[in-house]
Amino acid sequence: MKISHFCRSICAAGLLVLCSLAAAEPQKTLHMMLSGSETGLDPAVASDMNSLSLLENLFDPMLRYDYLARPLKLQPNTLASMPQVDRAGLTYLFKLKPGIFFTPDPAFNGALREVTAQDYVYSIKRLHDPALKSPWLFLFDDKIVGADAMTSATGKFSYDTRVEGLQAIDRHTLRIRLKAPDANFLFYLAMPATAVVAREVVEAHAGQVGNHPVGSGPFMIESWKRSDKIVLQANPGFRRTVFHAGPTVDPEDRALAAALEGKRLPRVDRVEIKIVEEYQSRMLGFLKGEFDYLEQVPESMVDMVLANGALKPELAKKGIALSRFPVLQTNYMWMNMDDPVLGGYSLDKLALRRAIALGYDQAEDIALLKKGQALPAESPLPPAVLGYDGAYRSPVGYDPALARALLDRHGYLVQKDGMRALPGGAPLTLVMHSESSIVGRLRDELWRKNLTAIGLRVVFKSEKKTEIIKASRLGKVQMFETNWIADFPDGDNFYQLLYGPNSGRANYSRFNLPQFNQLYEQARRLPDSPQRSALYHDMAQLVHAYTPWVLLTHPVSADLRQPWLKNYKRHPVEFTAWRYLDLGAREVQP
Repeated sequence: MKISHFCRSICAAGLLVLCSLAAAEPQKTLHMMLSGSETGLDPAVASDMNSLSLLENLFDPMLRYDYLARPLKLQPNTLASMPQVDRAGLTYLFKLKPGIFFTPDPAFNGALREVTAQDYVYSIKRLHDPALKSPWLFLFDDKIVGADAMTSATGKFSYDTRVEGLQAIDRHTLRIRLKAPDANFLFYLAMPATAVVAREVVEAHAGQVGNHPVGSGPFMIESWKRSDKIVLQANPGFRRTVFHAGPTVDPEDRALAAALEGKRLPRVDRVEIKIVEEYQSRMLGFLKGEFDYLEQVPESMVDMVLANGALKPELAKKGIALSRFPVLQTNYMWMNMDDPVLGGYSLDKLALRRAIALGYDQAEDIALLKKGQALPAESPLPPAVLGYDGAYRSPVGYDPALARALLDRHGYLVQKDGMRALPGGAPLTLVMHSESSIVGRLRDELWRKNLTAIGLRVVFKSEKKTEIIKASRLGKVQMFETNWIADFPDGDNFYQLLYGPNSGRANYSRFNLPQFNQLYEQARRLPDSPQRSALYHDMAQLVHAYTPWVLLTHPVSADLRQPWLKNYKRHPVEFTAWRYLDLGAREVQP
């Protein structure tokens, strides 16, 4: 839908003055880049960071994070106020703001379509639809009272089934009832996955919803050339949204808060986004002024902009600013627990996985590949998420001698070619998937060096990450190094990656240990507390004992921004700050 069409629709509803002003003022265009192709723009299905970055600007969950509040704090988005919660923590009542509209679509037959409570009921039901195979089902699976009624005894799913725990009480009131308390429940309602969609649009574009995004957010699609360039236009029908800083703004952010106070959002008229997969192209594009900021300078490009850990003087003179940001991210290498070569829970398989972990040289990884822009991962939890224990230390460190001894003891003996065989003498070759990029190849060489040093032969299968993820969900990948960035700022979001029932979804390693599952189920019923922290400690110990993962690093991002960019502050959870950003005089210094 072109913006001019939408302006005509909104003007017909009596907002002619707003549209006239928007047309008269010079447009501000934000220039952005994404590191990879979008997979699709359906909130219930998309799970890659690039698609999520777009979704959070096109669609509306009920809640959002306060932009500047630290520690993190939720605030109403489409709600008139924060939800009411009963004393038992089971029943939530949500009151929507009236007068929020979807962007126009032929499915609405020319009428302005208001967002209602029933739309949120439908949108949450979509996560349960087995035909969609939503990767976000784990957020609600077996949590809402009566949700299982949507699937009949014959396995047929129906959106029209009444769900006792998911009810639109009236046009603007939604009630959700849980089976058990969930301390993170409101975090789920601030995620793109729970953003509101219109049933008419989904049904009109059956099977193509991800190619036809119709939301109610601050931006809408102006043009879209897949895997190349996306242009967003400020939504002229976006509800009046004025920035107000909360009481928990850090002193260092007071000037930023003052600059935004009372300003209407979004601040820019357009966002031009290019897909730039090559690291060098991203870096050179930023230095030429093609992008207004660059988050997470690629490790292989650090020397282009930093010297002795600081921004190079020639860049500082141009007004480019550097900030460092501890990303809520864990890098890890997972191993398929169902794989016949290294999966399983017997002592010999455990010894093989443990040896692989002992052979990983974390210090070399951080120094040479990460260029010092990372912290060692001691547990699955990165610093700053709820439940993180800064005193916890991994019992599995770099020790190739111990790795070799462990393999010898469990029958993985060295053959004439210097490589080890399986117990019994059958050939042993590990297969690690990797991304087809320069950094992917560098990581392959580090793993080859580390594994060869303990006598393990490894071959690499290079593919695009989207294809690797698809194969991983089917259990067809043996080993893969990946990362997880927090969807919400709680340790539960990381430990669910190892929860047995999530196998085939977020749990790519297919780790399914009853003892771990029991601890996880106990922990997710508790709020952040010493009792829950003790459970997280025991869960970390089990991860190290059975080694479905090799824990690698937590990135510390080096972020760059141009001198003309205003109001930028990176958020720990939300993917973009586009609605808050503003632009001054744009000038590229020679």
